[in-house]
Amino acid sequence: MKSTVAIVTGASQGIGRSTAIRLARDFSSIVLVARNDSALEEVADAVRQNGAEPLSIASDLSQSTSPEAVIQSTLGRYGRIDALLNIAGAVPQINLFEMTDEQWQAGMELKLHGARRLTIRAWEALKACSGSVVFMSGSAALDPKPAFAAVAATNAAIIALAKAFAEQGIKDGVQVNSIIPGAVMTGRRRSFLEKWAPAHNMSVDEATAKFPEEAGISRYGQPEEIAELLAFMVSPSAKWMTGTSVRMDGGETKGI
Repeated sequence: MKSTVAIVTGASQGIGRSTAIRLARDFSSIVLVARNDSALEEVADAVRQNGAEPLSIASDLSQSTSPEAVIQSTLGRYGRIDALLNIAGAVPQINLFEMTDEQWQAGMELKLHGARRLTIRAWEALKACSGSVVFMSGSAALDPKPAFAAVAATNAAIIALAKAFAEQGIKDGVQVNSIIPGAVMTGRRRSFLEKWAPAHNMSVDEATAKFPEEAGISRYGQPEEIAELLAFMVSPSAKWMTGTSVRMDGGETKGI
């Protein structure tokens, strides 16, 4: 296998974890970035079993100095970056009229600004490898509600940011896209349902069963399904696709 390197942020759980493990079949080395060091070690073992060398970096990307350290560590070990998948980020699901300025800022620091800083710092290495970048948005961007306005606003900003990077990427030979997943069953989705349930006078089990019907979908998505899409998006087969937001949500948002 040709020596190739992919960075996956948010790699300790959920979609990030599944993506890191899936990409181990396509890349020779996977750089795992998340705040939870012990959880990263478990993912590193799975990456190793799938055939790639893992490099675990425990880092809080909401801190402005973290992207520099991540890229320095990656280039110091491998000397190249072929793909960057910006998956990290959890934005507070607090009502628009209750959320403080500090909560807004904290929510955007990791998912939006952390991804922005990391991509800028990785850009020259990505140019050298004609690499690929994917940003993680979410379906709330397409249907904002007061109960999760910060999630919607941040996700919408990520779509716009990815398009701006893609415009520069056309000149620099870097492919940039974003992904808009819907209701994927992760720990974050379970936390959402714990809040959604009492607001709709249901138990969590009832809400978990009811939500797909409310969203107009047949079932929840699985992290592995999103990982397969992400693997395609950074594969040679998808190289001509850039500046695109790919939606995978079970039909929650209808469109072509």
